[in-house]
Amino acid sequence: MEFQHISVLLHEAVDALSVKPDGVYVDCTAGGGGHSAEILSRLGPDGRLVLLDQDPDAIATLHERFGADARVTIVQTNFSAIHDALQGQGIDRADGILADLGVSSHQLDTASRGFSFHADAPLDMRMSQSGTSAADLVNTCSQEELARILWQYGEEKCAKSIARNIVLARADKPIETTTELAELVKASIPARMRRTGGHPARRTFQALRIAVNGELDHLKTALDEMFDCLSVGGRLAVITFHSLEDRIVKQKFASLCKGCTCPPDFPVCVCGKTPKGQLPQKAVEPSDEELSRNPRARSARLRVIEKLKDED
Repeated sequence: MEFQHISVLLHEAVDALSVKPDGVYVDCTAGGGGHSAEILSRLGPDGRLVLLDQDPDAIATLHERFGADARVTIVQTNFSAIHDALQGQGIDRADGILADLGVSSHQLDTASRGFSFHADAPLDMRMSQSGTSAADLVNTCSQEELARILWQYGEEKCAKSIARNIVLARADKPIETTTELAELVKASIPARMRRTGGHPARRTFQALRIAVNGELDHLKTALDEMFDCLSVGGRLAVITFHSLEDRIVKQKFASLCKGCTCPPDFPVCVCGKTPKGQLPQKAVEPSDEELSRNPRARSARLRVIEKLKDED
């Protein structure tokens, strides 16, 4: 199986990890292995790389690509379970952890996965290929819940109109394909609003994908778990692709870098709190050269934090 994916901010992300030849590293969303291969190229014979992914297609590809390398361990799991995954391999701490939160090109371009509004396919969107699908949500959620999902996860201004029309349409027959949903969304948005912002179904599909896969909840858990799994001096690099997840990463990193919480008028610190982490660099965006090669990278942001100490 060929799991095609163009790795975004490839060298910037791996450079940020400051890979040590004998270190332990984790690619939490390994996908097709682009970032993983770059990390491996910088590891020596005593280095170790753990690859995590929840997608069975990605796991199969990772075994084909790296299965013969004794330095590599491959685990099928969501990255929010990194602590258990590492413990299962006898690893307490890692020197660097990478998470690329983007949907892979393979997932987007494989029509049968149902992630894209550009091809007619079953309305699926499950990264793990198990559990509740997008079709399940569209056909069973209340109008109010659908509107909440579209607004909260897609920032869709026409969320109420789209939700109302989904409920009306499914009363006649279930909404089963990507094309059916995309056309319904398009008809729910005023013509003047369809002239900008790309395909009118883009925000709806993003919202449903996030809801189906519990992406933001997993991310919040994963950030705590990943930071906890770092060795002191280790680095966590996260690549985000939309404002919702980038805001979560930015706020979490800021909280980890925050020290004293005493009121400003206190003459001396009495809380004794010191920062757990520091930001070794500012957020990084793709270069114009990268965007010319891969337009899908346009919204990507790389944020990095370095661990200063363990929990008190």
